[in-house]
Amino acid sequence: MKKKHKQIEEIGIRELKAHASDVVRAVKEQRARYVITQRGKPVAVIIPMDAVPPEKKNDEALRKMMELRKRLGRNVRTKKSSVEILSEMRR
Repeated sequence: MKKKHKQIEEIGIRELKAHASDVVRAVKEQRARYVITQRGKPVAVIIPMDAVPPEKKNDEALRKMMELRKRLGRNVRTKKSSVEILSEMRR
């Protein structure tokens, strides 16, 4: 396992399996960051939990927008395509 501080270290998946507890301890205590590689290619990252950006809770908002889209689109009948309508709006 490479010992560098304040840089993202690469660790192979086999080495990770052999040293998992040491890696987790380093992440927790030293805020280490690791890129996990499989056959030399990066496949995942291990970072401290407080470094993970918070998830956006917009599922409800998206659901409401999709519902509104359906309701608005029901009564719209036009012979013009969306591209033509947008082109007219830009003029």
